[in-house]
Amino acid sequence: MKNGKKLLAGVLLVAVCFMLGAGFADALPSRWYAGDVGRKPSVKDQGSYGTCWAITATCALETALLPNQRIVFSADHLTRQNSFTASVNDGGDYLMLMAYLCGWQGPVTEEEDPYGDEYSPDGLEAAVHVQEVRVLLDSSIEKIKETVYTYGSVQTSLYMDRTTAAAGSGYYNEATYSYYYTDEMTQNHDVLILGWDDSWPAEQFETAPDQDGAFICLNTWGSDFGDEGIFYVSYADPNIARVAVAYTRIDAADNYDHLYQYDECGWQGQQGYDSGECWFANVYTAEGEETVAAVGFYATGEDTSYDIYLVHDFTGTESFEEMEYLQSGSFTDVGYYTVDLEQPQKLAEGERFAVVVKISTPEASNPVAVEYRADEYTQNVACEGKESYLSQYGTLWENTQEKFETNVCLKVYTWDSANGKQSKG
Repeated sequence: MKNGKKLLAGVLLVAVCFMLGAGFADALPSRWYAGDVGRKPSVKDQGSYGTCWAITATCALETALLPNQRIVFSADHLTRQNSFTASVNDGGDYLMLMAYLCGWQGPVTEEEDPYGDEYSPDGLEAAVHVQEVRVLLDSSIEKIKETVYTYGSVQTSLYMDRTTAAAGSGYYNEATYSYYYTDEMTQNHDVLILGWDDSWPAEQFETAPDQDGAFICLNTWGSDFGDEGIFYVSYADPNIARVAVAYTRIDAADNYDHLYQYDECGWQGQQGYDSGECWFANVYTAEGEETVAAVGFYATGEDTSYDIYLVHDFTGTESFEEMEYLQSGSFTDVGYYTVDLEQPQKLAEGERFAVVVKISTPEASNPVAVEYRADEYTQNVACEGKESYLSQYGTLWENTQEKFETNVCLKVYTWDSANGKQSKG
């Protein structure tokens, strides 16, 4: 976002969640706030930079690990050390966040790369590995609440700036920390939803909406704004939570030994054959004796299902005839997902192998996420030396670098075969 370029938005070390189990909607309390259970993240001030998107993301990651572990992550590194050609004042979006996080470019800690010093060191390694990010599109208030309750927060956008949030603007009640913008606008600012209050009176807002209730949010303007950074946004606000992001799986940084990928800028477009079903593949060369442990890719629409295959000793498109079925599954939400293999697959050093996915996304006519030079911010995208394929039916295959100048977004996670992580079989 330019301070909101596009609409936006864990669980570490074995995905810790705060779920009530079955009957979710009936079980949710009328008020819940992450701070009441020790999950309020550090309050940060973006200052004069257009970094609300990055600060909000790092706060969301921090919240996901709380209350068991507090790690303050660096927004400076996220904005300065991603793969895009954007400045710290150009803003960002959830596609940039997923590319940076799911590509293990970060996050790093605030201690390693402090905010606001105009410098970000090279060579820092991710402190944790983000393996799943869900994107909620036009979700109900109940769905947002369920997600916040489960994962601690969701990142989202609204229409808000220093003018609309000023005293006397007609939109922000400084005395009650309550914000309600009455008209539908293009979102321009990211905040973190940390809870809700169904009974928050409509009268608390400068202009009263037609209903009670508010999201409890954390801003990026420091502790002087709101109640130590916290403010309330009416459920009736037409701009908040139209798109929201939840960081739903965060692992320790030693979860896998290697990451194979072609898409450092991540999901920038979609390809297919004017159908919700498509096959896609990436070919990699094993750097050592390794075991394929997991596969990662995007669901570009809701209710996506998939089948995963592996090709050993890949020599050309004729090798796809020898693909071996591994497993199937499905995703409810849009987002990036890591699928751990039930039967990890061994690779020989130097072996060329292909991971193949057949995907079905009913609402997408072109369901495969691809990377390409989409705009001035993606000029670092390169296709040379990479090998991706698309197929309509899994029979005839097209090389996407040669024909379309795109890279398929399909990552492979491996273990060193000597480290004993692989399962039996």
